[in-house]
Amino acid sequence: QVQLVESGGGLVQPGGSLRLSCAASGRIFSINAMGWYRQAPGRERELVAASTRGGNKNYADSVKGRFTISRDNAKNTVYLQMNSLKPEDTAVYYCNVDYNLSRWTRHLEVWGQGTLVTVSS
Repeated sequence: QVQLVESGGGLVQPGGSLRLSCAASGRIFSINAMGWYRQAPGRERELVAASTRGGNKNYADSVKGRFTISRDNAKNTVYLQMNSLKPEDTAVYYCNVDYNLSRWTRHLEVWGQGTLVTVSS
C-alpha cells in the first residue's frame, strides 16, 4: 500500500524556478534510494536526480548546477529544487522510491503519478 504523492509542477517562464515534492506513505521499513525522472513527449523516461540512503547524489548532465535534490528522512519526502529552468526541461516529472518492506523483503519499487512542468514564455 505504499504510495507516492507528488506536487509542485506548473507553468513557469524560462529562467524561473519550481520546487517539486514527493511524499511516501504506507508500510516502509527503510528506503534505499529516492529519485526523480522525467519524460517529454516522444522521449524516453530519463533519470534527473537521485539520492541514496548514504546521502550520495547524482544528476543528469543536463541539470547539473541548476537542480538540487534533497530529502527529509523523517517525513519520507524528497524534493527537487529546479532553478534556471529552460524550455527543454518541459516534461512530466515522476518520483521513484526503492524501498525495503522488511529486513528480509528488499528492493521494492513504487512510482508517483507524475507532475507536469511546463517552461514557456
